[in-house]
Amino acid sequence: MGCLNTSLCYIEQGGRYLMLHRTKKKQDPNAGKWIGVGGKFEDGESPEECARREVEEETGLSLSSLSLRGIVTFVSDVCQTEYMFLFTADQFTGELRTCDEGELAWIEKEKVLSLPLWEGDRVFLRLLAEGHPFFSLKLSYEGDVLVSAALDGETITIS
Repeated sequence: MGCLNTSLCYIEQGGRYLMLHRTKKKQDPNAGKWIGVGGKFEDGESPEECARREVEEETGLSLSSLSLRGIVTFVSDVCQTEYMFLFTADQFTGELRTCDEGELAWIEKEKVLSLPLWEGDRVFLRLLAEGHPFFSLKLSYEGDVLVSAALDGETITIS
């Protein structure tokens, strides 16, 4: 079944993240969830090229800084394995535009964890908030339920 490669970026400004509330796509596995901005690699793209393109397509913003913070491996009993390159960015140009996948909103970082998120996203958002150095995170799901997590190869408690 092959693997899926994606990039996800959390754009930061003034203590806030730009979040995407997924409300517009039909048959969206992320429907109703708040996520960062990103998507699937196109053929020949690097993780950085994918992140920059997806951010531009979905938000209208051009990133002038990009920091690779970690790689997240998603394992699921219903989807193919996904390798996600996780970025943050705090410098950009352009004007925010309407996104065809949902509503974009600047959310204060301390309020992000109170939004409807994937459980695994809570794990890596905490790592970002703690300033954790570059990490490899493996998140295993059964359906929509996070059943295990490993940080840099070591099992961690899901709370």
